[in-house]
Amino acid sequence: MNIKQWTKHFERNRLNRVEPNWQAPITIGGRALDKLKRSLQQFQLGDGGGPAYLIAWNRDGILACDLGMKTLVDLWFAEEKEHSRLLGDALKRFDVEEIHTHWSFELFCGLRKYLGVQFELSALLLTEIVSHVYYKMLRKHCEDEAVRGMCQLIIRDETGHIAFHRARLAHEATTNGRQPGYFWEGLFRMRGLMAGTVLWINHRSALIALGATDAEFYRAIWRDMDLFIKGLHDDAAKVPKPQRKLPAHRQMVAQPRH
Repeated sequence: MNIKQWTKHFERNRLNRVEPNWQAPITIGGRALDKLKRSLQQFQLGDGGGPAYLIAWNRDGILACDLGMKTLVDLWFAEEKEHSRLLGDALKRFDVEEIHTHWSFELFCGLRKYLGVQFELSALLLTEIVSHVYYKMLRKHCEDEAVRGMCQLIIRDETGHIAFHRARLAHEATTNGRQPGYFWEGLFRMRGLMAGTVLWINHRSALIALGATDAEFYRAIWRDMDLFIKGLHDDAAKVPKPQRKLPAHRQMVAQPRH
């Protein structure tokens, strides 16, 4: 994995960020606003208002083995904290307090902590994909200028996060000599639909009140899972395959004769 390239990506992404116009007139109200407030509260907690870092019991296996990877993880979660700040400003705009716990958040953190870092990375990737769908639908259906500006920034960041995870998985697959097959793809889709359903249970009422539909949400989840899998295969094809070292006796045979 090209750690320098991804470090530069995160550093460049800090630039040219137009802050949402929090002073713009509020153009949403009534039941839709009430539902949206609760939805934004939960996302603010999850997108950096909680641990905002890897919390798996064995996370040092990844963080301690490569300083470059630790830097990437730091930069990734710094952007998640920035999302939490943006969502916090949205809550202030609507005169809503932040929340500090929620059943789905507590369950998610518990699973991340006790099931290990590989599960945690996979779970965070799926969360990125389904949250990406949420923010795109919110940008589409919410007419509030500031909310749409906030969504634009978060969508930009999460597009990079998803690509980062895809590059990481492509590198691991090529290095280990195990390319994702049909079984992995089927399991990945199933877990993505499960993650999407958990999100939809908590946030459906807000998006429905804004004009979204169930079918629209699940079509978008399926489409983005498709795009991720295709992109993963494309990325894996570009990763240089590791050189296999010949046994000593074959190295002698392979030496050119003069």
